Amino acid sequence: MPAYSITDRLGVCAWSLQPTSAEDLFDKLAQTGISNIQIGLDAIREHPADWDNFMQACAQRGVTCVSGMLGTLDEDYTTLETIRRTGGLVPDWHWEENWRNFTIAAGLAQGMGLKLISFHAGFLPHDDRDPSYGKLLDRAKRLAELLAARGVTLAFETGQETAETLRAFLEKLDFPNVGINFDPANMILYDKGDPIAALRVLGPYLKQCHIKDARRAKVPGTWGEEVVVGTGEVDWRAFFGVLGDLGFKGWGCIEREVGNQRVADIRAARAYVEKLARGA
Repeated sequence: MPAYSITDRLGVCAWSLQPTSAEDLFDKLAQTGISNIQIGLDAIREHPADWDNFMQACAQRGVTCVSGMLGTLDEDYTTLETIRRTGGLVPDWHWEENWRNFTIAAGLAQGMGLKLISFHAGFLPHDDRDPSYGKLLDRAKRLAELLAARGVTLAFETGQETAETLRAFLEKLDFPNVGINFDPANMILYDKGDPIAALRVLGPYLKQCHIKDARRAKVPGTWGEEVVVGTGEVDWRAFFGVLGDLGFKGWGCIEREVGNQRVADIRAARAYVEKLARGA
């Protein structure tokens, strides 16, 4: 196994456990054997009564919130084309409401002491001459400034575009508090290139990883298949090797977004990563 080991920096994406309340999240998280989470801020914003005194409860339970996650309104993941139209910062019809939600979530993050928030920016054009490019750059800049004022880093999720396109966008954005949350499975699900090569391209911007696996679509233009970590097409030995080469010391949060045995699948992912760490 490469020198870098993420076993002591493993977290769970809270939304993967489909919690109905903070108490439900704690109960399910305990079953995974992991005590670190990336928390979905939208659930707290939308249902504050269910998450009252959440950080105090985390401290009592020995749970650490390592980062947050932002969503946007009415994202439609039915097909690649529907999410291209409705995802992230792209649609105009929800921008003002999304911005209000971002502002509230930024305040929540600051109050919770979070230093990193990831989000799906939506499909970024490859060509900077695209009419929508400037609009997306401006919206991303506003969000980065909003979070910078609160001491929070913004991490773009990977997958919707190639690594080269995302890197070029980040270079144009040029904000010190902006980086990426690298999800190797998304590169496969969206069919946007080899995850290991993409990780090398985006390495200088790496802030956090998602531990998720997938198989590429058999029919071009359709979704790939998300699968349990270790059973898909991500070359995890190579992945952790590149993390070691990059000197990465951040968190790797296990994410599972399909299926009805989320706790078991997250436990399997944890066991697989620990097995690799042992050199098995």
